Amino acid sequence: MIHELDQDEFYKCERLLNEVGHVEAKAVIEGNNPGRVFVDDLYAPKSGLIWLGNHDGFFFIGEEENAEFLQGMNEFIDKTILPEARKLGLTNFIAIGNHSSWDQTIEVLFANRHMQKFDQNVYRLDHPLAYHQPTNIPEYEVIKISGDLLSDQNNSIKNKSFLWSKLTEFWASPHDFLAKGIGYGVVNHHQIVSLCFSGFVAGNVHGLDMETMEEHRGKKLGQLAASWVVNDCVSQGMIPYWDCEEANQPSNAIARKVGLEKSFSYHVYLFPI
Repeated sequence: MIHELDQDEFYKCERLLNEVGHVEAKAVIEGNNPGRVFVDDLYAPKSGLIWLGNHDGFFFIGEEENAEFLQGMNEFIDKTILPEARKLGLTNFIAIGNHSSWDQTIEVLFANRHMQKFDQNVYRLDHPLAYHQPTNIPEYEVIKISGDLLSDQNNSIKNKSFLWSKLTEFWASPHDFLAKGIGYGVVNHHQIVSLCFSGFVAGNVHGLDMETMEEHRGKKLGQLAASWVVNDCVSQGMIPYWDCEEANQPSNAIARKVGLEKSFSYHVYLFPI
């Protein structure tokens, strides 16, 4: 049987996490980012499933051959997860193993579904001495995401709704982000046109997210915003972490250009809801 843990019980899953695994899973278990956790046993879990609060995936953690957990998984997904996911407008179930031993288990578990497989790369900066300071781009200003910027009294930015919507994809509130995250925006004519910020935080690792408005793409603004976030991380002794699809060459290129180094790769499995 599969049970859902209350948030104040997430700590029971700390020992199930891959020490060198994904920051997203750790961030939920640490209580920094929203998410839900389902386990085989409420008191001494051996395996678990983490549903990220930004609805961007499900992480399988712990023992990958736990028959008690796996036997009811497909039924649990069909009867509990998918109906809720549909209400949220999700169209795909994204399965990720917190360690590579889960890959074969996931492939067997969902063998009867129309599943696709993708490769992801994770970049980190563990050697800050190799990092280069960011430069600016004419006609664009870089600003830090701060409490003053988000306040109702600050009218210097005309599209703060864009900023709020991005932050709340990952955080319970912008105030939670301000307490734990780092972020910078690129401004043009009082509009934030590019943005890079901590989407997930676990320990001293900051998983970065980036967004550039379509009409301003191709100008290296995402790289500019990312370089400022990386610089801030380095100055505070934090580790920037960048996760992107292997096929997304521009995103991989940005990671390398801001000084990050490839840390590991993993598989993502996707099937339609």
